[in-house]
Amino acid sequence: MKKRIQNFIHRMSLPDGDFSEQKFKYFTLIGVLALVFVTIGNILIREHWIEIVVLILTEVSAPAVMLISLRKGKIQTGGVLIALCMIFLILPVAYFFGGGLTGCVVSWYVFSYLFIGLILERKQRTFMLILLTLSVVISYVLAYFWPQLVHEHDRFTWYMDSLLSVLVVSYTVYLMIIFQNRLFIRENQRAQQQAVEIEALNRAQNRFFSSMSHEIRTPINTIIGLNEMILREEVSDEVAEDARNIQSASRMLLSLINDILDMSKMESGKMEIVRVPYDTGKMLSELVNMIWGRANEKGLKFVIDVDPYLPAQLFSDEVRIKQILINLLNNAVKYTEKGEVSLSIHCSRTAKGKVMVTYQVEDTGMGIRSESIPYLFDAFKRVDEEKNRYIEGTGLGLSIVKQLVELLGGEISVSSVYTKGSTFTVSIEQETVDDAVIGQFTPERYHGRREKNSYQQKFEAPEARVLIVDDNKANLLVASKLLRDTKVQIDTAESGQQCLMLTGQNHYDAIFMDHMMPQMDGVECFRKLREQPGGLCRETPVIILTANADSENRALYKKEGFDAYLLKPVDGFALEETLQSLLPKELMTGNDSADTVYGSDAVVRQIRRKATIMITTDSVSDLPEELIRSMNIRVLPYRVITEDGIFADGTEVKGDAILRYLSDNKATAKSESPERSEYEEFFAKELSDAQYILHIAMAKKASRGFANASEAALSFYNVRVVDSGHLSSGMGLMVLDAAKEAENSNADFKELSRTLSDTKDLISTSFIVDDTEYLSRSGRLPMWLHKVCSALMIHPVIEMKDSEMTVGGIIFGDREKARRKYIRRVLHAVSGIDTDTLFITYAGISSDELSRIQKEAEDIVTFDHVYLQPASPAISINCGPGSFGLIYKRRSSHAG
Repeated sequence: MKKRIQNFIHRMSLPDGDFSEQKFKYFTLIGVLALVFVTIGNILIREHWIEIVVLILTEVSAPAVMLISLRKGKIQTGGVLIALCMIFLILPVAYFFGGGLTGCVVSWYVFSYLFIGLILERKQRTFMLILLTLSVVISYVLAYFWPQLVHEHDRFTWYMDSLLSVLVVSYTVYLMIIFQNRLFIRENQRAQQQAVEIEALNRAQNRFFSSMSHEIRTPINTIIGLNEMILREEVSDEVAEDARNIQSASRMLLSLINDILDMSKMESGKMEIVRVPYDTGKMLSELVNMIWGRANEKGLKFVIDVDPYLPAQLFSDEVRIKQILINLLNNAVKYTEKGEVSLSIHCSRTAKGKVMVTYQVEDTGMGIRSESIPYLFDAFKRVDEEKNRYIEGTGLGLSIVKQLVELLGGEISVSSVYTKGSTFTVSIEQETVDDAVIGQFTPERYHGRREKNSYQQKFEAPEARVLIVDDNKANLLVASKLLRDTKVQIDTAESGQQCLMLTGQNHYDAIFMDHMMPQMDGVECFRKLREQPGGLCRETPVIILTANADSENRALYKKEGFDAYLLKPVDGFALEETLQSLLPKELMTGNDSADTVYGSDAVVRQIRRKATIMITTDSVSDLPEELIRSMNIRVLPYRVITEDGIFADGTEVKGDAILRYLSDNKATAKSESPERSEYEEFFAKELSDAQYILHIAMAKKASRGFANASEAALSFYNVRVVDSGHLSSGMGLMVLDAAKEAENSNADFKELSRTLSDTKDLISTSFIVDDTEYLSRSGRLPMWLHKVCSALMIHPVIEMKDSEMTVGGIIFGDREKARRKYIRRVLHAVSGIDTDTLFITYAGISSDELSRIQKEAEDIVTFDHVYLQPASPAISINCGPGSFGLIYKRRSSHAG
């Protein structure tokens, strides 16, 4: 029986086709077949004629709906129609004319749920399941309250109908599940087969790209090498210009090839990371060598800022880190027309023997639109195509950078102000080799050079003998010419066998060997060279020449014992420098003039350590100038708008001055927060001195400042805006707490912003208003209410709750009595007050009055620090003269 069922299922299965179509077709047929059996049974046991008629109509209409739906490609529509037929016709009829609970309907309810669940999808399935459930519930409810609606079965019919339904529905469900499993198994096998084919395709692709890398680099090596020889010669200006253009085009072609090859490796999962000790100073010097010339050609200033505490040696993948930085710096130069490009490197200890190194590449270029930033690291994606259409590139560079950073276990982020410039930040944790630090970085210490039109060799070694091994004659010609001015004696070999023959006859002081050669490659030749019986070069330094210095090959070269490797196309300077490092000193005579230094306009070296976290705020935080300076807090002013102009809060106008102006002229004024663009410029400027910015804004319900700053922060990965929930010195207290925490070298940016959210609830900010006139002028209080307050000598107490200004109470009486009542009310819970700091922030109050206020406050609570702080103009114009507030922190429930 089981075999017959499986054969039936196999015959029903389509060899190919849509998964949903097959399910719809065969589940419908199975259901119809089940109904046929039920109909025959109902006729035999003499069921109600209405039920039999409905079943027959369904058996005819369901296949018709199925065929039409398949033909028109409306499977879900067909499924919905069949489901509606079941819910509103078959099941109700079966329930009320088929005996209710003494009939077959319960089994068909189960079948209906399964059919809808397997056939329909998404919203249609959910909707139909809800309708089915309602249909079931309604049927049961009607039968319970009006049992006369149900056509009851006799005992024999009840048992026969139930038995038939259980058997038919059970086998139907069995067939549906068997079919579903068969489809899943077939789809799984198809997916596995596709995976095998994709893997084979990837292997073929990798072989192709590896071969292409070698084959393409060979002619490029010839072009670049021979072109460099032209640049070394005394030629006309026109020829020199043509040669420089050839050089630039060749480098661009090489860059495109490298991008495509790297992306191919990453997509196939073949990109590996090889961590080795490396010299940070030497790597940075090489970066300067590469980038300065390109920046100088465009008239850009190149700035490098290196943390003097950066370890002199680190343990990581130097080649990949260098590739990341070169990509970012090249992009910065490419998209910057004027100004400067800078590289900043900072580090912080994360654990014993480990440091987090942060690389920042900044430019003053065109910037990136905020809406384009999410797509910036997508492969083949170039943002702002219209503006960048004349700039070369594939759109692969940043995608490769992001993937390399992730392979190194690091993070990359970008912040940008459109038309102002961009900052890319890469953070990678690396191991330290020892405790030595780089100190003051100068490229000249690491044999830095600047490119010159007139070439000068680094050394001469007429007694030295060098062997170059390569199966390509053009490569042999290029390498020989590039070393010509060093006067070394050069022999060449076109195969591994010829190399071994020459090393058996002659001693060489250095050997350059190509990796990919037919019959015997460079690695095999190197092994035989080291074991060559009677060989004269068993200890000679060997430099491998390779078109592919990926992680796998670099690990291989290191394992085999090669003394160095050079990447094709071979750079003349690198060729000379490598040879110079390996030849015996006694064979060489130096050329001091070849090691030139950078001119004063070439590389600007800044010795400056960025703050890890900088705290910024708005001028309405009402903090003393000495605290702002000593704690390095940066402040952005609000605007005070009067009939005579717009002034910067706290810098162009002071609190007392604005109150006098308003009083003398019976004028009005209002304050406004900075716009989003102003916050963007502010953050961009301050990020030149910090790695992260934590901006503390006025309560979000009291001002647009928080919203504008938050929108501006979206352009920066390393800026976070915190709602202080307060204004004036209440906001300032949070700023002070944040600044103290930020001074800790181990402070965590994200953790600090979370901590400040808890601090908000501990701060008490309140003001007593002496005269409500200014609240009325600013539109915060109706004029009639101001007149009532004046007549009854009412003094409102303004408090901050849930980031909103509220009236916390009212005090009756003259000025002096009201002030004393306010002070006692605010400071009554002495045991719950943190006595470290009290701000008495005021507007238009004399020094004598302030002294009395301070004395009355300190008679109740003694504070360690009391600051008499004038309110900023933006605050003063709202509360008016004679107003003041007592602002402090409450003790934390977790405090000892």
